Amino acid sequence: MNISTADLSDEFGDALSHCDTPFVQYGLHKSFAGAITTVRCVEDNALLRSVLETPGRGGVVVVDGAGSTRVALLGDMMAQLAIDNGWAGVIINGAVRDARILGGMELGVKALRTNPRRGSKTGAGEKDVELTFGRATFRPGDHVLSDEDGVVVQIR
Repeated sequence: MNISTADLSDEFGDALSHCDTPFVQYGLHKSFAGAITTVRCVEDNALLRSVLETPGRGGVVVVDGAGSTRVALLGDMMAQLAIDNGWAGVIINGAVRDARILGGMELGVKALRTNPRRGSKTGAGEKDVELTFGRATFRPGDHVLSDEDGVVVQIR
């Protein structure tokens, strides 16, 4: 990817939504971009799994786990689902696990930190809703770009 978040920020400034959340990179792809699909789920990853099982068409799943790092919302098996179904990346306001394995997977992954505990599987949560965290707003269908410098979102 030739366009960086820094270049976009210089060119478009406040016409972009800049996410201030201090994410850590976990996937092999450090730069990734695509249309946003949103999931809001706290400590339960069944809904996220169901989204990753659908065709991603190069999109990015943005997950608001309310900043909880008590359990992981994504691990290597779900990351493989994302790859198999054509997702470009996953941005999680929460935790992941299997960090060493994620680091070698052909996927962009950003999260707050790791935790070996897995999330529950009740299916609680919401899909395709507007999310706001890190002073950025993520709307289904908008485009997000993530790289080593941060995360930016187009503003409609």
